[in-house]
Amino acid sequence: MTTLVLLDTNAYLRLAKRIKPLLGRKFGQKEYVLTVLRDVEDEVHRNPRLQSRFPWFDGADLASERLAKTIRFNADEKEALAAATSVLHGFVLADPGRFLGRHRSPPSRTDCKLLAFGQLREVVVVTDDLPMHELAQTFEIEVWHGHELLKKMLSAKFIGNEMIREIYEALENNGDAPATWQAVKHTVFGKIFGP
Repeated sequence: MTTLVLLDTNAYLRLAKRIKPLLGRKFGQKEYVLTVLRDVEDEVHRNPRLQSRFPWFDGADLASERLAKTIRFNADEKEALAAATSVLHGFVLADPGRFLGRHRSPPSRTDCKLLAFGQLREVVVVTDDLPMHELAQTFEIEVWHGHELLKKMLSAKFIGNEMIREIYEALENNGDAPATWQAVKHTVFGKIFGP
C-alpha cells in the first residue's frame, strides 16, 4: 500500500533542484510517494523573496512535474479539508504565543492546511518548521523533519551518499541548513560526514 509523503514549501525547495524526478516515485518498503499541494506553487509565486532565492522554481521540467503530481480534490474533500484547516488554524489563533520564540512564527493558514491534509488522509507531512511539529504533535498528525526523509530516501537507495553531501553543502552555502539538520549531520549521516 502506498504511503503519501507531503512536502511543505521549504522541504520541496530544499530538495527539488537536486533530486530529479522528486515527485511521484515510489521508494522504500512502505512505498512512499512524495507529493505537494498547489499551495506550494502559490506560496512561492506570492513571495518575492522566495522567487529571487529560487529562480529555478518555474523551470519547465519542475513546473510540469508539480502539475502532474499535485494532489487534486473533489468537492467533498475540499469541504472536509477546509473544515479541518479551520479547526487547526483556530487553535493556533487562540494562543499564537505558544508557537513563538527564537525567530519562529505561528503556523500559517497554509501550514494548517498541509497538516489538515495529513490528518484527513493519514499522510506524512515533511516540514522543518518547529511550530508545525508542535501543532502536529497536539493533534497526533505524523510529521518528519527533512533530514528524516533524506535518511529514508538513502536507506531505500532513492538517493546516494553523494546526493546527501550535495544537499547539505548547498543548504550550508545558502545559509538555509536548519538547526535540526545540523544536529544530526554527524550522527544520522555519520558514515557520510564522519562522527
